[in-house]
Amino acid sequence: MSASAIFVLDLKGKVLICRNYKGDVDMAEIDHFMPLLMQQEEEGLISPVLSHGTVHFMWIKHSNLYLVATTNKNSNASLVYSFLYKIVEVFTEYFKELEEESIQDNFVVVYELLDELMDFGFPQTTDSKILQEYITQEGAKLEVAKSKVPTTVTNAVSWRSEGIKYKKNEVFIDVIESINVLVNANGSVMSSDIVGSIKLKTMLSGMPELRLGLNDRVLFALTGRDKGKTVVMEDVKFHQCVRLSRFESDRTISFIPPDGESELMSYRINTHVKPLIWIESVIEKFSHSRVEIMVKAKGQFKKQSVANNVEVRVPVPSDADSPKFKTSTGHAKYVPEKNLVVWTIKSFPGGKEFLMRAHFGLPSVENDEAEGKPPITVKFEIPYFTVSGIQVRYMKIIEKSGYQALPWVRYITQSGDYQLRTNV
Repeated sequence: MSASAIFVLDLKGKVLICRNYKGDVDMAEIDHFMPLLMQQEEEGLISPVLSHGTVHFMWIKHSNLYLVATTNKNSNASLVYSFLYKIVEVFTEYFKELEEESIQDNFVVVYELLDELMDFGFPQTTDSKILQEYITQEGAKLEVAKSKVPTTVTNAVSWRSEGIKYKKNEVFIDVIESINVLVNANGSVMSSDIVGSIKLKTMLSGMPELRLGLNDRVLFALTGRDKGKTVVMEDVKFHQCVRLSRFESDRTISFIPPDGESELMSYRINTHVKPLIWIESVIEKFSHSRVEIMVKAKGQFKKQSVANNVEVRVPVPSDADSPKFKTSTGHAKYVPEKNLVVWTIKSFPGGKEFLMRAHFGLPSVENDEAEGKPPITVKFEIPYFTVSGIQVRYMKIIEKSGYQALPWVRYITQSGDYQLRTNV
């Protein structure tokens, strides 16, 4: 079972727009949502599911809006949350920014979208590119038989329209990996993993069939090949276009791609990752007078690779003032509203070491509130490089007209949740 009704509320809990799909939950029940949420906020126990009697509220917050689904059955909560996030994605595609104002300015389109996105509480057409074919933001004159629903909606391939034509047929493949690392104050890696995704930008005519080959260890074991580096992917999630039965039988990723940009798949690799940018820090506090910070950053990746737009965020006491900085490269600035020093390095070559020193004054009256020890966080992006060693071995493009198409592959490694704890 799925949702009975969907509500969009402002921050005060006022209903901006709603759609009743099943009629089995009283629409006035939504009045209980905000008091329940505020009560939980006061107790510091916020839960993603709130209940009032037999009615359950599943909610998410986006910008200055609450999106709430109600049900009185034992619904599939994962499905409902996926759908709420999909609403955010579709509305953002339509209105660029999803906030209270964009809902109020586009009431008619929002109602039309809510009608198409869900039917009798079950998700229906959720692909924004297909929705944009027949739900438009332009005013249309009423013409008989003009507003015809595209056949795509009822096709077996509901994510791609027929008759797409390009002068030059190309497909761009981006393999993007995010590294999550937690290092304790002694310099030991406590947890690490890699979260990856393969994104496509498809500019292909007709209805092409694509086959993607990766250096997947399970595939190599099945085919008896054991050459070169392979990877073990976990928690693999595919776009709906991928033929799952084919993947399960012989690990072939075979699909008819959506037109334009899409995420083909995501995966996780549970492995010990050496931190690519290693941070050593010495933070000395002299009570009632000053705090001195020394941070050393070292690139622990290949010399031929370069990390771009590196940001090292170092926490400082909330009552610190009069900052002074000295850096061997890049520039540092104090962000008082976040109690941080942000050290920015535009280009960080592998194997190099850089230093940043900061000096802050402290007030003579000590702050009574005990402050926590926030970790140092690092942001970066390394192009043409993957930590896991995943590779696109081939991309075959088959189309009945037999045209030649060019596949382009790009690899990017970036920081995910990248934290290094400090002693002070």
